[in-house]
Amino acid sequence: MPRFKLTIEYDGGPFQGWQRLADGPSVQGALEDAVEKLTGVRSDVIGAGRTDAGVHAVGQVAHVDIDKPFEAFRVMEALNAHLRPHPIAVLAAEDAAADFHARFDATKRTYLYSILNRRAPAALARGKVWRLARELDAAAMHAAAQRLIGKHDFTTFRDTHCQAKSPMKTLDRCDVERDGDMVHVHCEAQSFLHRQVRSMVGTLAEVGLANMSADDVSDALVAADRARCGPVAPADGLFLVRVDY
Repeated sequence: MPRFKLTIEYDGGPFQGWQRLADGPSVQGALEDAVEKLTGVRSDVIGAGRTDAGVHAVGQVAHVDIDKPFEAFRVMEALNAHLRPHPIAVLAAEDAAADFHARFDATKRTYLYSILNRRAPAALARGKVWRLARELDAAAMHAAAQRLIGKHDFTTFRDTHCQAKSPMKTLDRCDVERDGDMVHVHCEAQSFLHRQVRSMVGTLAEVGLANMSADDVSDALVAADRARCGPVAPADGLFLVRVDY
């Protein structure tokens, strides 16, 4: 059966996350509805990352099997037509090997978290940033973020409902940079625990506000204690940017 690799962009605001639900809207469910309208058959759309409610994507990757002789370009065009008016766009559809798996074949996932650091509220970027009115020390946040790089037990930054078999993860990159009123946090790893990025960002924001130090972040990581995590950053500012294979 032909398999297609899809690259997808979406606004996570209206959805209860990527994963299909019986009692609420999901990105996966909307895509599967679109596939069914195209083919007449209900098919699984398997994503590379199960983004939470309110989390956005500009480079989510998924795969789907379609037992009809469609060209990839037609699949992209048809799915986009059937996805209206959902804020979801299939940016590309490609022929994929029969054994390609969007989730298990991924070698790196890149996330971006954006903080609007000003007193005035967000107007144009509302729902796409976390606004913090007090000035953040982005350099201090970056220095503290380097304490998280490498292979660690990330229990402190793991949601209590996380279903991963192990809290051990290898964080390849965690950079913090300021661009005017924006503070961006870039995170890269092969995979992440449930709400790991938002948990780390919330803790780093405490450093930026001078409520914690880089040593406090190191101590919290080593403690492997969820109670040592700072406030979890809201979903609004988080984007799945890219998935590498």
